[in-house]
Amino acid sequence: MTTATDVIALETDHLLQVYRRGRVVFERGRGCRLFDADGRAYLDLISGVGVASLGHANPKLAEAISAQARELLHTSNLYFHPLQGELATRLAALSGMPRSFFCNSGAEAVEACLKFARKFWHAQEGTPRRSGFVALEHSFHGRTMGSLSVTWDDHYRAPFAPLVPDVQFVPMDDPKALKTAVSSATAAVIVEPLQGEGGVRPLSREMADAITTACRETGALLIADEVQSGLGRTGVPFYSSVLGLTPDLMALGKALGAGVPIGAALFTDRVAAAAAPGDHGSTYGGNLLACRAALTFLEELIDRDLVGHVAKVGGHLEKGLRAIKQRRPAVREIRGAGLMWGLDLDRPALPVVDAALQRGLLVNRTAETVVRLLPSYVITPAEIDEALVLLEQAIVAATESGS
Repeated sequence: MTTATDVIALETDHLLQVYRRGRVVFERGRGCRLFDADGRAYLDLISGVGVASLGHANPKLAEAISAQARELLHTSNLYFHPLQGELATRLAALSGMPRSFFCNSGAEAVEACLKFARKFWHAQEGTPRRSGFVALEHSFHGRTMGSLSVTWDDHYRAPFAPLVPDVQFVPMDDPKALKTAVSSATAAVIVEPLQGEGGVRPLSREMADAITTACRETGALLIADEVQSGLGRTGVPFYSSVLGLTPDLMALGKALGAGVPIGAALFTDRVAAAAAPGDHGSTYGGNLLACRAALTFLEELIDRDLVGHVAKVGGHLEKGLRAIKQRRPAVREIRGAGLMWGLDLDRPALPVVDAALQRGLLVNRTAETVVRLLPSYVITPAEIDEALVLLEQAIVAATESGS
């Protein structure tokens, strides 16, 4: 019989060592709970880093992908199949952006947006070539070379330099610096409306207005990275709309496939008009399995108003988190919306994450001092209450016992 120790040892010997994993082996899940090799249950408030939007082992998703697997999984983009157009139509109705390109991840979606922002300017006859990008401090857009180039933290960037040139970073709370940075040489401004990896930091309305003005005055395109904040995570379809942002391109991923890998880059017709056959592609992108999973997710999100449920339980979660902050001095700030929250501590967050794991609660650390929560959209108020008790216990154990 293979034990958890065997699994960890095998990975240690044969996998590229790029992950710091908690020493637990999960074998099955149900709803908002995961079960380890010994059958112990864990309440999951990270949902595969925002991916398991419908929870684990969702029956409707399982039936949909099982049925699709019995029919046809993949044909490549050399031919048509019936699901890409259907999925693109649903995303267009939800976002107001009429064109989609399907890929396998959020990072790939960001890459597509960066490429086609430059292609747009390349296609404008009589207009000087524009290649620059402006991004925000604390941004995280992915780990591929292009998406990494617009990711701020030098911890991610330095080992892989030199990266794509012509990128400027500005503070996320400095409209004046943003206005100075965006010019007639800027191809696009790229922004997470609610930053994820950078510490769960919402963009202010003032900064959003400055971005809108700078893009309008210079003609620079706007790329919204909604990989983590989009598709209902904050209790609305896209957090861009909360801030009054109107993107020309948008990157999606994470929640879209509810666990099946899929990403999408969305485009306005104006930007999409610059695309031509051969400009971009993806072998697996938009295959039938991924599209079926995404359609199942959108059916739950919109047709069955799961997004409304997120808004409701998100308010319940926020209330509980703010109560913890009042009681626990180590919590400096609570930031987020819907079911995307960060607790910024006055010390490193990893001991809290470890203490939570010991108590059967899954959260994670980001930006060193932030405990991040990204539960599945199907979480109930009772599960939130249970999680809040465990989270506060973990904070006490890690911060008030000399840890």
